[in-house]
Amino acid sequence: MSYQPRRVPRTGECTLRGLRHRVLRWGPADAPPLVFLHGWADAAATYQFLVDAFRADLPILALDWRGFGESAWTHAPYWFPDYLADLEALLDTVSPGAPATLVGHSMGGNVAALYGGIRPERVRAVVNLEGFGLKRTAAEEAPARYRRWLDELKAPPAFGRYRSQAEFATMLARRNTRLTPERARFVAECWTRAAADGQFEVRADPAHKLVNPVLYRREEAEACWRECRAPVLMVFGAESEFRGLLGPDGTDAYFAALYPNATFATLPGAGHMLHHEVPEALARLVEPWLERHAGA
Repeated sequence: MSYQPRRVPRTGECTLRGLRHRVLRWGPADAPPLVFLHGWADAAATYQFLVDAFRADLPILALDWRGFGESAWTHAPYWFPDYLADLEALLDTVSPGAPATLVGHSMGGNVAALYGGIRPERVRAVVNLEGFGLKRTAAEEAPARYRRWLDELKAPPAFGRYRSQAEFATMLARRNTRLTPERARFVAECWTRAAADGQFEVRADPAHKLVNPVLYRREEAEACWRECRAPVLMVFGAESEFRGLLGPDGTDAYFAALYPNATFATLPGAGHMLHHEVPEALARLVEPWLERHAGA
């Protein structure tokens, strides 16, 4: 049996920079929304567990990023700065005259954190869930990276296909034992759709799987993070699959030296997908922080 939402979202669409985006809204329609940003290959709808765990019926808007969920695909390589521009276009619509509060997971947390330093006057507060950037790279890696990108353009990678959503849910639960079967089924419903041949395919443009030919430059991310004036709540999963890979760049002390106004928390029993795994514990942490720093 799939998870049954307690607070049913309102579904809508908006056009951002010429591309159709699906948006979900929970809570009062007449209040400035908290803007929720999902991670890579995720979708706005899987914030449902966290939304339901909040004590209050908060005004929340979440969008499917371009090429994910039910938003339009570009069928071409995706450039990370486009997410920053899409976020700005969204804020121009939903929060044109006041700074917005951003809540982002993983890729969405990285977008929120960067934007907080790029446009500090437009951000009131940031909740960053496991959005800590990527490993440092060295210039010597560039030739191999460009070769890989050229090879993938000729033989593009693809997402898997599944006989049913139940099969996909079983795979999710097997890979992540912290995910309950009910939530795994709900995530499977959000992440897949029926294909013409009767199988189920992932709701994501396969072009997202192309390697980025441009190396990640952590020094540039750090420069942006330093410019963020808004209060930041950084939340990590104690069993995060990715934080440890950063070594000294993943410690609380490292981030405290970069963010002028940050609070750090680590949730026990949670991995990278903490909003899927421990939404109740996450809500107990995030909601009072939002009340203090964002007036939620």
